[in-house]
Amino acid sequence: MSTQGAPAPAGSSAAAPPAGAAPPAGAAPASPSFKVTELATGLDTPWALAFLPDGRMLITQRGGQLRLRNADGSAVNGGADLVAGVPAVAAVGQGGLLDVAVDPAFASNRRIYLSFAERDGTDPSLNGTAVARAELDAANRTLGNLTVIYRQSPKVDSTAHFGSRLVFDRNGYLFVTLGERLLDTQRGFAQDLSRGNGKVIRITTDGAPAPGNPFAATAGAQPHIWSYGHRNPQGAALHPATGDLWTHEHGPQGGDEVNLTLPGRNYGWPVISYGQEYGTLAQVGEGTAKPGLEQPLTYWEKIDGSAWTPGTQKSSIAPSGMAFYTGDALAEWKGNLFVGALAGTALWRLKLDGNAVVGRERLLAERGERIRDVRQGSDGWLYLLTDSSNGKLLRVERQ
Repeated sequence: MSTQGAPAPAGSSAAAPPAGAAPPAGAAPASPSFKVTELATGLDTPWALAFLPDGRMLITQRGGQLRLRNADGSAVNGGADLVAGVPAVAAVGQGGLLDVAVDPAFASNRRIYLSFAERDGTDPSLNGTAVARAELDAANRTLGNLTVIYRQSPKVDSTAHFGSRLVFDRNGYLFVTLGERLLDTQRGFAQDLSRGNGKVIRITTDGAPAPGNPFAATAGAQPHIWSYGHRNPQGAALHPATGDLWTHEHGPQGGDEVNLTLPGRNYGWPVISYGQEYGTLAQVGEGTAKPGLEQPLTYWEKIDGSAWTPGTQKSSIAPSGMAFYTGDALAEWKGNLFVGALAGTALWRLKLDGNAVVGRERLLAERGERIRDVRQGSDGWLYLLTDSSNGKLLRVERQ
């Protein structure tokens, strides 16, 4: 089912992204003096961090563990901080236990949501992104009433590109990002509305398609879909002023990008891209732009953010995790967007003017650590997870 260039639904109140190509932004003004504090080490390939209302943290580990941490990052219960009742995960390649989100009504319902790579029940070679809902008993470190509310369809024999970020919108509906599963045989399905490859979906907390989804009345389309033509979106956040969803995603060789992710829009993969096919100088798809396909707000063509020289190979920052900064503790950063980089081993600060990215700054590159997740704490500091078998929980605070 080809749907390239499908229009956005009428009546969208969100501002449209720019019509033309968005070149990489220039340098942002220098950051204020800050320091990085290591709150915890020894985390086994942590993937995501979420704060409970009392300031404690939930941290997922890709191997299938959920940890409960105190507000200062230390382990609860004298170190026995694992939460029981986590769903079985396919910890293969990039798969495993991935994102975690706390219900906006957690104080009354105690619900959290987990995204994870799930094996097929009859063919274990197949897997896909799934989302589970459960009730957290923090005192006893257990999950109860666990229910899988959504499964990416169809499942695929692949170990990569699960997407998997979870974000609640202002109406209490849940955005879920889904990767296109990497394989050459699969990536074209990012353009197919009958399949879950390469989509952002929007669901209720019971897993049903959220009211107002753009393709609910489109014959053959999965009604959960919000947007399509994505590659592997591993960062998502709501703009604090507009409530719009912003996502970023991995390009192949170069072409990592940030998008204003509007309903019904087609973000182009693999028809257009600023990336190259791996190990070559070949442009992916038909070029970098095509009518009816959305342009990114910004993109990277080199791992350090420098300008790409035509005729040379591009390289990727490999973005993961994203947060708008809304605090006052680092007032100079208020309104900025922060993006973690895995291959690029850095934290990127993006200065915004409305929906335009007007400057970029590469932070923490000297640490040489893969930044997997970025969150703002209630104390106004930024919290980061590093991606390794000896992963760290870091806090970025004023010097």
